[in-house]
Amino acid sequence: MAKKKKSEENLKGTLLMTFTVGGIIILLWAYCFSLFMDRF
Repeated sequence: MAKKKKSEENLKGTLLMTFTVGGIIILLWAYCFSLFMDRF
């Protein structure tokens, strides 16, 4: 049972890091897009 709990905690951390990296990518894309739009 302890092994299952450890696995669930690991999956929660993986999900959190996935959303964090995805959020950073989206923010970077939005910044680059706004910079592109400002130049034209």
